[in-house]
Amino acid sequence: MNWDDLRLLLDVSRHPRLADVATRTGLDPTTISRRLRRLETELGLELFERTPKGHVLTPVGQTVADKVEGLEHTASEIAALSDIDGPLAAGRVRLGVTEGLGSLLIAPAMADFAAQNPHIGLDIIAVSGFVSVPKREADMSIMLTRPKTGRVKVRKMSDYVLQMYAHPDYLARTRPVEQVSDLSEHDLIGYVDDLIYSTQLRYHEDIAPGLTPRFCSPSIVAQWQMAREGAGIAVLPHFIAAGDPNLVHVLPEEVRIDRAFWLAVHEDIHGTTRVRAVSRFLDDLFAASTERLTGTS
Repeated sequence: MNWDDLRLLLDVSRHPRLADVATRTGLDPTTISRRLRRLETELGLELFERTPKGHVLTPVGQTVADKVEGLEHTASEIAALSDIDGPLAAGRVRLGVTEGLGSLLIAPAMADFAAQNPHIGLDIIAVSGFVSVPKREADMSIMLTRPKTGRVKVRKMSDYVLQMYAHPDYLARTRPVEQVSDLSEHDLIGYVDDLIYSTQLRYHEDIAPGLTPRFCSPSIVAQWQMAREGAGIAVLPHFIAAGDPNLVHVLPEEVRIDRAFWLAVHEDIHGTTRVRAVSRFLDDLFAASTERLTGTS
């Protein structure tokens, strides 16, 4: 029995569409399907039902997947034995992070990280959504809400602030914005409602009932670009927009949204030197970025 095939079973159990697994693993869907059938033949079991929504585990398939996941956890614990007290932080860490934070705060600091940690590779999964630490899509993840389930260690990283911003040219050609009620007469920029992956992103409901964005994207970077090119007024994190010369605050005294970042790390590896090194780096980066995150020194 091939261990790689068992790991592939776990991947498919977590991501039923073979196209998604192909993207994650670099294997083509035909190869994935062939290897799953080979595993079923070797075990003499039907592990998946092939449905329009993807490969869904059968009851016996779920039992096998649970046991394989146990083996995966054991393998991680064994690998960590030489790492927990080892003198040198080495290896690879996969960090899930929100798109704006990953692209505009963490990615620019990678040269410093490399200098401090020459033997650690870091995958920054900066996406419009979350990657799951309990499902081992990432070793650690910075999230907008505190996870309440899963085998994870969780702690608060930092508060951060969002406010409203627009290009001066947009404000010059539209009606004045002097109070929150004026916003209903303006082009607002925000998230696509049915693609919002966290209630923490429903900013307009916090500002005033009934506010609806005209221009929407699941990408905060796209929203930022819309605002800086004069499309309308956007709610943006202070660390993205405050230093942008193309943007000015809109209603800075009236609109201030406070949120927080949380760090989740899988229990199996939270004590390893490589994860501790990444955690220290993030702590130092967030501490040095307090003013950018919250607008206070």
